[in-house]
Amino acid sequence: MTEVQRFPMDIPYGWFFVGYSDELAAGDVKTVHYFDEELVLFRTLTGKAGLMEAYCAHLGAHLGHGGKIDEKGLRCPFHAWAFNEEGWATEVPYANKMPPILSRRPCMKALPIVEKNNVIWAWYHPDRVEPFFDVIEHAEIGEIAEGKWEDLDRYAWTILSNPQEIAENGVDIAHFRYVHGMDDVPEGRTTYEGHIRRSMAEGQRTLPMPDGEMKTFPTRVETVQNGAGQKYTRITGITDTLLMVLATPVTREKVELRFAFTHRKFDKESMEYNIARMAIALVIGQTGVEGDIPIWNYKIHRKNPILCDGDGPIMQFREYFEQFYPQTERREAAE
Repeated sequence: MTEVQRFPMDIPYGWFFVGYSDELAAGDVKTVHYFDEELVLFRTLTGKAGLMEAYCAHLGAHLGHGGKIDEKGLRCPFHAWAFNEEGWATEVPYANKMPPILSRRPCMKALPIVEKNNVIWAWYHPDRVEPFFDVIEHAEIGEIAEGKWEDLDRYAWTILSNPQEIAENGVDIAHFRYVHGMDDVPEGRTTYEGHIRRSMAEGQRTLPMPDGEMKTFPTRVETVQNGAGQKYTRITGITDTLLMVLATPVTREKVELRFAFTHRKFDKESMEYNIARMAIALVIGQTGVEGDIPIWNYKIHRKNPILCDGDGPIMQFREYFEQFYPQTERREAAE
């Protein structure tokens, strides 16, 4: 029996979540597995985050098992070679003469890192191409420390899927009724500009009040996708909510998906606070991602699906997402 290839696409490139900034203290060393590779995530004593291949360039020891941070950087547990966050060897303590190659280039593969929105973002590209667009920063995250927005409310799932399949869910209009039980999904407007996709929908939402009365409120939902790894949604209505959707590929067929919410700060007894919490519950429950996960875990990617007029702009979205696969660039260069 021929084994079905669930997903023909490779891991896409872009900026991806690899950790929350406030969960990586100076001196921490953590083993992580992303982009089909064993990696170490660490923070130097000067506060710089690094993500590097796990196995030492010297004799292959795993830096995530016994590796320590000191003033020279991440030190190997085997022979105490030290590396900075860019992969350069900063010290070989017993060497009378450093190998010449160590002064010419980094000897460890390190991924570019930026920290924005309380997230550690790593730039992944299989051909080691340097970043050519930036992570978008959210003003709301900066206002958490000022007490204007709530602390991030964080959720995580491991899913047998890939970033494209998860992101495509947002333009698959028909499934909202049959998976999530929603009667009316405003289609809104979508624009594509290079690596950025924007969609905006305005409508009304009816919600139960604490006293049981049903009330209808105007809502506006704006979603932005910035490459393959950064997607966020702003929901404006009786409360303002920001959702960061953070889908990081572990392998070609496994993703760690995280949702991180914040909303304007309200008294916890207020109607506004309860509505904000209800909105979050709807997004993560059966009416949201929990309804999608059983589908994602078992579906395959149909490259040439049979679509009808009620399916939404699925093929337009796929054309947009195709740019994040390096084999597309190689094929175009050869033509």
